[in-house]
Amino acid sequence: MSSPPAAREQQTPARVATYASLSNPTYRILFIIGAFGFVATQSQAIARGWLANELSDSNTGLGGVFMAFGVPMVIATPLGGVAADRYSKRNLLVVTNLMLMISALWIGLAVSFDFVEYWMLLATSAIQATAFSFLVPARMALTGEVVGRELITNAIVLGQMSMNSARVIGPAIAGVFIGIAWIGTAGVYYFSAILSTLAMLGCRVLPLGRPRSNSAGTTARTEFADSLRYVWEKRHIANLVLVSFVAVMIGFPFVAFLPRYATEILDVGSAGYGFLAAASAVGAVIVSMFIASRGTGSGAWRIQAVSGVMFGTTLILLAVSPTYLAAVVAIVAVGAASSGFQAMNNSLVLALSDLEYHGRVQSLMMLSFSGFGMAALPLGALADAIGLRETLALMGVTVVATMGVFFLVSRRTRRDFGDAVALA
Repeated sequence: MSSPPAAREQQTPARVATYASLSNPTYRILFIIGAFGFVATQSQAIARGWLANELSDSNTGLGGVFMAFGVPMVIATPLGGVAADRYSKRNLLVVTNLMLMISALWIGLAVSFDFVEYWMLLATSAIQATAFSFLVPARMALTGEVVGRELITNAIVLGQMSMNSARVIGPAIAGVFIGIAWIGTAGVYYFSAILSTLAMLGCRVLPLGRPRSNSAGTTARTEFADSLRYVWEKRHIANLVLVSFVAVMIGFPFVAFLPRYATEILDVGSAGYGFLAAASAVGAVIVSMFIASRGTGSGAWRIQAVSGVMFGTTLILLAVSPTYLAAVVAIVAVGAASSGFQAMNNSLVLALSDLEYHGRVQSLMMLSFSGFGMAALPLGALADAIGLRETLALMGVTVVATMGVFFLVSRRTRRDFGDAVALA
């Protein structure tokens, strides 16, 4: 699949234009559809966190919503990866966006007619988790088909940039809507439902995304077991999957605790919470623009390693921030570091993997987000017991230690596959 190390030493990966993938008209449509979906998801996430905080009044309650997201993902994600390699990727995108639209509309109506309860947030979290378990592998696998190996890293980073831009736009819109009495959280959910509908309709113009794997006579269990065997034999891929699982599972729950961080520690209310969420995304957008044309060859490994360590370090800085201004600066850095790590880790995994395994390998990467959802509940209970600042600091230390171990065990990988992103 990849060039031998000796051959790679003789090739220098060319830097691509920052927006190179957008010259592909099919990817451009996929990008726009994704932007609609990302804004819908991010605006709804703010409203869900605010509702969960109001209904439960605890860090444990906030963690419970993420737990309800994580458990279904553990079950559904392997199936989503198999489906992305077996069935039409376009049809999967249509169905999953429909699921997201219905779940958003349900909560919007529940808030409007004053029958919303905490369990409904858990139920819709489970529905959305199932949808994402199929949507993300299908989207990533279709991206690889549309742009090819030469631009896969650029396309992934641009998709990440779109998602991170949505993390600015979505929370900003949600914060304004929540602050306007006649719109409120219900309006955020209706807005999300409309955008999910537009994304669903837009998917109809995409190519079908034909399956690449030979699934005749095989079961979903067999195909997923084959992907586990494949990753286990490709230890360089396995190391990337494992470091993503631990770093994301332990580090990313910081987003679950931002409502309590804003209201209980900083005392800045819903507007301050929305601004914190948007500030995190600003850092992510900036770093995405920087790495879009630089994440090739050995540069991808360097960005992945540095951003992973910085992710843990900036979480520690967030934990000890004494003022709101300091917290904003820290959260911008957290967003930048976490985005750089996630984008480069995903790019390396897909560049090192064969195309027919892209959907299933991506589903393995997504298990880290199910782990993040499941870890949010015990971490929330820990925050209630010892304090949120202390918990954030422990999360940061764990991420830094994880990256240290990865750096030691992956030295040979970085040497042998240094130009994988460009030459795989």
